[in-house]
Amino acid sequence: MKYLGVDYGDVRTGLAVSDALGFLATPIETVTEPDAEKLKDLILAAAKKQGAGVIVLGFPRNMNGTVGERGERTLALKQALEAEFEGEVVLRDERCTTISAHRVLNETNTRGKKRKAVIDTLSATIILQDYLDGLK
Repeated sequence: MKYLGVDYGDVRTGLAVSDALGFLATPIETVTEPDAEKLKDLILAAAKKQGAGVIVLGFPRNMNGTVGERGERTLALKQALEAEFEGEVVLRDERCTTISAHRVLNETNTRGKKRKAVIDTLSATIILQDYLDGLK
């Protein structure tokens, strides 16, 4: 079964997909859509196109474990996805994934516009790979 990873952002949302065996996460794209309803439809379309049976949605918690405004919006997106998606929608703690993504981009010397274009997709890939590794 394939999994779709989502790093939900205010303007840009990164997407990643697993292989059919659920071992390896691969980046797909960054979607630029600030409207939550339209974004939900884009995520559902990506899940269908990729043949994903599970959507893994990055869940931003504060460092002390509490849920802030961003987390509340993520919970609302999860509910909207669950209302229309036939598969499962799961939350995955995404604390420090953006830091990890920046570290990878620093190591590969990715800068400027190129960095901005891939940071969200890389974060989605990290979220999804972390989830896949946790299944083993």
